[in-house]
Amino acid sequence: MSKTLAKLFDLESQESGSSPLFMTPTLSTNPQSISGDKDGGDGERIPVEEWLPITESRKGNVYTATFHLLCSGIGLQVILLPAAFAALGWVWGTIILTVGFIWKLYTSWLLVHLHEAVPGIRFSRYVRLAIHSFGVKFGKLLGIFPVMYLSGGACTILVITGGKSIQQLLYILSENDKVQLTSVQCFLIFSCIAMIMSQFPNLNSLFGVSLIGGIMGMAYCTVIWILPVTTSDPQKIQISVSYTTTDRSFVHIFNAIGLIAIVFRGNNLVLEIQGTLPSDSKNPSSKTMWRAVMISHMFIAICMFPLSVIVYWAHGDKIPAMGGPVGNYLRLYEQEYSRRAACFIHLTFIFSCLCTYPINLMPACDNAEMVYITKKQKPCSITVRILLRVFLSLVCFSIAVGFPFLPYLAVLIGAIALLVTFTYPSFMWISIKKPQRKSPMWLLNVLVGCLGASLSVLLLVASAMRLADKGLHANFFKP
Repeated sequence: MSKTLAKLFDLESQESGSSPLFMTPTLSTNPQSISGDKDGGDGERIPVEEWLPITESRKGNVYTATFHLLCSGIGLQVILLPAAFAALGWVWGTIILTVGFIWKLYTSWLLVHLHEAVPGIRFSRYVRLAIHSFGVKFGKLLGIFPVMYLSGGACTILVITGGKSIQQLLYILSENDKVQLTSVQCFLIFSCIAMIMSQFPNLNSLFGVSLIGGIMGMAYCTVIWILPVTTSDPQKIQISVSYTTTDRSFVHIFNAIGLIAIVFRGNNLVLEIQGTLPSDSKNPSSKTMWRAVMISHMFIAICMFPLSVIVYWAHGDKIPAMGGPVGNYLRLYEQEYSRRAACFIHLTFIFSCLCTYPINLMPACDNAEMVYITKKQKPCSITVRILLRVFLSLVCFSIAVGFPFLPYLAVLIGAIALLVTFTYPSFMWISIKKPQRKSPMWLLNVLVGCLGASLSVLLLVASAMRLADKGLHANFFKP
């Protein structure tokens, strides 16, 4: 199997400096095998790039890329930011959030300009760029787990969070404060809808879903922070609200930093989204993509910063300091505002989760189809494509039901995945661009990469220490 993969995708050629076929921007439109050696047979190569869902369509533009980035950027973790402020306080919360935002913007710039850093090659998948930068063995070792976690793991957490939000919405709507549906049934409802929404043929065709997801994300973020500001009696909200942070231990502080850090995941999708854009020598995709990054991050900042500061101002120590289930503090909106406001927030949040699911699942779908193409040496039929996505959705649903406590491990597992955002891009830039040693760009990227690796280790240690101290209610198969 590994030999077949190596021959079909020409991974060994990366070590010798040549270009693997599935990385090239111009491929034959004739879906026939392309002879890769004189004997044919196992040496044949196929136009994989044209057959996989991430790069099947390169008709995207600045608007579609902005929609994808906005939808994936305003994730469910955004509403955990007030919980981080409850642990860090005003000053440090604001500083760390600002530094994290600038850090992610910088590494996004690196990835955008690494997409076509090698002449004749487009790196439309994060793992492929890692392989080219670090070699086949280290690239796979360092890249596959974090990227697959950010794809399949994110979808699993979306099932848990979306299902719980459906259950909480039904609780708000019920007259007798009873919910007829169990958690598993709510998980199943969410998974079925998300599975149907994941049947779009390729990443570019998801732009409508991403647009709706981005609008829904901005809607619930805006309502969450605007209600405390526009309330008729703001002093009423702040009765007995305290902003004192009593626990200043290493574990407490770094777990709060972890809550902020995991908000900035998503760099695993930058190259994939850029892969949907057309590119030529006069108009490289990097120009269009960077415009999309700037526009989307402007909207993300408009949602993120007011939500963090104003919600903390309004509720202070009422917010669970370590986050807990996403949106625990949203119950305050039913108590202090109105049932209608709480319903709107939960409904838009659920729609945002549903729309975010397909774009996060796409790298896993792309990988599954690559395995199929490797074995069959032909593109996936519509039936096969549907079955693969149904299977992946069922896997996410099964893990969500079996491990419903995964959101409590977000910082622990996410600390490893943070390398994708904060560490790898800097070392990839050094590996591919080869800036002069001890030049400003070399020093900056070494510093940023080392800081990212150190942050990941510290978050991993802090989260493990917190679990050892507080324990974990591991309710296997009992969501």
